[in-house]
Amino acid sequence: MRHFIATLFIALSQIPAAQISVAMTVADCKSTEFAHVIAPNRKKLPAEAAWIDGARILWPGRDSSEGVFTLEATMANDQIIVIVLEPDKSILDHDTEYRYRWMGSGARLRVSANIGRKINSNFSRFLLGARIQTEGDLIKAMLRSGATLRHHESVNGEGGKTLAQTRLQIAGALDDLYADAQRIPDLGVKASARDSKFKLWAPTAYSVALCLYSTGDRATVHPMRRDAKTGAWSIARAGDHRGKLYRYLVDVEVPSVGRVLQRVTDPYSISVTADGARSVILNLDDAATKPAGWDAMPKRRALRGNADLSIYELHVRDFSVADTTVRSAWRGKYLAFTEDQSNGAAHLRGLAKAGLTDIHLLPIFDIATIPEIGCIEKIEIPAAQISPTGEALQAAISKMADRDCYNWGYDPFHFNAPEGSYASDANDGATRVRELRAMVLALKKMGLRVGMDLVYNHTSASGQNAKSVLDRIVPGYYHRLNAAGEVERSTCCDNTATEHLMMEKLMIDSVALWTQHYAMDSFRFDLMGHQPRAAMERLQARINAVAGTSINIIGEGWNFGEVENGKRFVQAEQRALRGSGIASFNDRLRDGARGGAFNDSGDLLLTRQGWLNGGAANAARPIAERQQEADWIRAGLAGSVADFTIAAAPLSAIDYRGAPAGYTASPNEAVNYVENHDNHTLFDLNAVRLPRETSSADRARVQSLGIALTALSQGVAYFHAGIDILRSKSLDSNSFDSGDAFNAIDWSYHDNGWARGLPRKHDNGQNYALFTPILADASIKITRADVLATRDAMRDWLAIRASSPLFRIASASELQKRLTFHNVGVSAVPTLIVGHLNGNDLSEGEIREIYYFLNADDKSAQITLESTQNMPLRLHQVHLDSTNTTLRREAKFDSGTGAFFIPPRSAVVWTKTRAP
Repeated sequence: MRHFIATLFIALSQIPAAQISVAMTVADCKSTEFAHVIAPNRKKLPAEAAWIDGARILWPGRDSSEGVFTLEATMANDQIIVIVLEPDKSILDHDTEYRYRWMGSGARLRVSANIGRKINSNFSRFLLGARIQTEGDLIKAMLRSGATLRHHESVNGEGGKTLAQTRLQIAGALDDLYADAQRIPDLGVKASARDSKFKLWAPTAYSVALCLYSTGDRATVHPMRRDAKTGAWSIARAGDHRGKLYRYLVDVEVPSVGRVLQRVTDPYSISVTADGARSVILNLDDAATKPAGWDAMPKRRALRGNADLSIYELHVRDFSVADTTVRSAWRGKYLAFTEDQSNGAAHLRGLAKAGLTDIHLLPIFDIATIPEIGCIEKIEIPAAQISPTGEALQAAISKMADRDCYNWGYDPFHFNAPEGSYASDANDGATRVRELRAMVLALKKMGLRVGMDLVYNHTSASGQNAKSVLDRIVPGYYHRLNAAGEVERSTCCDNTATEHLMMEKLMIDSVALWTQHYAMDSFRFDLMGHQPRAAMERLQARINAVAGTSINIIGEGWNFGEVENGKRFVQAEQRALRGSGIASFNDRLRDGARGGAFNDSGDLLLTRQGWLNGGAANAARPIAERQQEADWIRAGLAGSVADFTIAAAPLSAIDYRGAPAGYTASPNEAVNYVENHDNHTLFDLNAVRLPRETSSADRARVQSLGIALTALSQGVAYFHAGIDILRSKSLDSNSFDSGDAFNAIDWSYHDNGWARGLPRKHDNGQNYALFTPILADASIKITRADVLATRDAMRDWLAIRASSPLFRIASASELQKRLTFHNVGVSAVPTLIVGHLNGNDLSEGEIREIYYFLNADDKSAQITLESTQNMPLRLHQVHLDSTNTTLRREAKFDSGTGAFFIPPRSAVVWTKTRAP
C-alpha cells in the first residue's frame, strides 16, 4: 500500500500549473466546428462502477475483501495520480441505497480520509484550479480529469496484476460535492442596460470562456471564473449587450474521447439563433420581447382543481398551415393565432364559448429536428400520382422528412428558448419570444387558458453530437446510464436523469420560466413516469409560488423502461402518483372505449374492438369481455378513483390487464381521453373496427359518443384537436414526421383528412394489406354535414360539462357520495352505461340531480329506473337548445314508469332542477 501512496505524492508534486488549461482565442470562438479534440484518449472502457457520493464507490460483481482496489487519474501533463481505496463498511441511508440498488451488490469502497489529511499537511498546491485540502478536493480534481478504477491481485498486501478495470459513473459524486449548486438562482444570462452576467454549471471543466459576438462575426473571448464550492463558472461584462450573441468554450474531459474544447450554447438559453447555433442575450422584461398589450393581459384565471380542466391539444403548425383565411406569411406560425377573423380562430372561440378551458400546445420550446432556415414548406408531387391507396405521397414525405418544416417536436434542443420555425424570423432571438407571447395573448383574449407540452425525460442527442448541449458541458452527468455506463434510450431518445440534482433543477427552473414569463396556466409532461414523483412535487410547489396560484400539471404516467416499478426511484407514474394531486393519462378509459391496446397491428386492429366500436354488432365477442370494457368505462367516468365502489366493490379490485382499474386518490389525478396526438385518431380506428357497412352519419354518432364519454368523465377532459370535426390522418398511427399532408386541419370543414393516401411506410407498412381496401372504400368518406354535426355535438358536451359542478367533482369522498351507476353486475347490458349524480344538498347552480345514459349499441336502448318514477326530469337544457333534433325527437323519459329510451349510438342527459 505504501507504494501506491508514494506514487500519489510524486504525481501531485510534479503537476505544472501552466499545463492545466489551454489558451482560448477569438479563433476558437469563430470556428464553425462544434468541438475539437485537444488530447485524444483512445482507451474505451465501460463505466461499470459508480460514485455513491463524494467519497464512496460501488463496483457491482466485485468483492472488496479480495485483492487491492486503486483509483487512477491521468492529469493534464500526463502525470498519474494513484490512490488505494479502502473497503467501505458504513451503512447507507435509505435514499442512497434506493438510488443504487438497481446496480446490484458488489464491492463497496471509499477514499480514505487519511489521504486528505496527509495531502493537506504536506502540500499547499493548486491542482486543476482547486486547492487540495480534503479528500473531497482530491476527488473533485480526479472527476475533472477522469478516473479509472482498478482491481489488482494482492501481492504481499500491495497491488499486483490488474484483474479488471472500469470507468466510474460520476453523478453521485457531483451531487454530493457540489450540492450547493442547487441553490444557484441565476444560471444562464441576466442582462440589463448596465451589464450582462453569465453563469454556467460545469464542475468537471478544466476551464470555461465566454465567446461574445457583436456585429457580423466579430467576437471577443473572456475567461470565466470558477466557484470551487458550486462548480459554476461566471463572468460579468459591463455595458449593454442585449441583442448580442454568445457561446461558451468548455475545456473538458470526455470519456473515451479525450480532452475536448466544446463550442456550446447555454443550456439555460432564453432564446437562440436559427437552428440553435448561438445563444441570444435578452431580458424578458424588455419591451422588445413583448407584443402590444402583453403587460395589460388579464390576471391568470385559476381553476378549482384539475377536475375543472377541459383541454384541446393542438399543434402550432397543424392549426393554420392549411387555413387560407390566414395571411400566407403567418400560416404555420405563432402569429396565425392573432389572425382573429380566420376560420381557425372562429373555431377556437366557439369551443371557448361552449366551456373549453385550455389549449395545450405540442412542444414550442426549441426543437432539434425542424430546420429553421430553408425548410421545405410543401411537398410537391404530380396530382395524377395521388390516390386514396397510393404510396407516392408518403414516399415523397419520407424522402424529405429531415428537411421539411414538420415535426411534432418531442426532440428538445434548448428547453427555455422558443422554437424558431414557428417565428417569422428564426434568426432573431427577440422575435421568437415576442411572437410566441403574441400567440399566448391571442388565445387568452379568446377566453382560453394556455398550456404547453413539456419534454424533460430525454434530449434529442447526447455525447459528441452537434445537437447535444448538456452532455458536452458535463459529460456523463445529465443522462441516465445503464450498468455499462451507456445512455438509456427507453423513451425513444437519450434519457435524461431528473433524479440527479442539477437535471432536476434545470427542469424546475425551466418550467418556472415558462410559468412566469409566458403566462402558462397548465402543463403536460411527456413520459412523466420517467421522472421522480418527489421532483414533480417540488416542481409543483415552485411554479405555484411563481404564479401566486395553483398551476395545473398533467402527464403521461406510463411505467416502463429502466425505471419500471420503481427500480431507481419512486416514479411519477400512475399508481405511485396517488395522493399527489398530479394527474396522469387514464388508459383504462381509453382502452375500454377504443378497444385493444395502443400498439395494436395487423389482425388485432380489426378484432380487438372496444365499447365504442364493438357494440352489439359483434355478437361473437364474449359477454364477459364486453362487460369488463364497460367496467373500465365506468372506472373512467368515476375518475378511476381506487376506493370508489360499484356494487360494493372498489375500482381497485377491478382488473385492468393485471393492474387495478382504479388507481387515483381523487378525480383530480385522472386525465380522461379517447384520442390524442399519438396513435390512430378515433375516426381512423373506427374506420377499421366498425362494420364496413356503417353509414357516415353513424360514424359521426360514434365519434360524438366518444366525445360525450370524455366530457362526462370525472377528472380532466382531454380532447385531441380535430376530434370534433372527425379528424383523420389517413390511418397514420404515428404522424410525428408525416408532414402537413397527413396532419393539417381544415377549419372550413370540407376535408377531414381521410384517404389522402397510404400513410408513411416507416410506421404503417406492415398494415398496408389491411389499410388498402379500407382507404379505397368510398362509403367511409364523411360529408360536411357530418362534420358540422360532430362539431356542434362537441360544443354541446362542453356546455353540459360546464353546466354543473357535479360533472367536475374534486374529492373521492364527494364522488362516492354523489355518483351512482345503474345497470351493473353480471346481468348488466354492456352496451348501456347509466350514471346518476345527486346534488340535492348543493347550493351552487340550478341542477339538483342528473341522470346520464351512454348507449353504444346500433339499436335503441330501454331501461327502467324505479327511483325516477314521478320525478320531474327533463332533457338537459343544452339538448333542448341543440341543433341535434334527432336526439330531442328520439330520447324519451316516461315519468310514470321511470322508463328511459336512448337512441342508438348516443348519449343523453336528463336533469332535475331547483324548485321554483
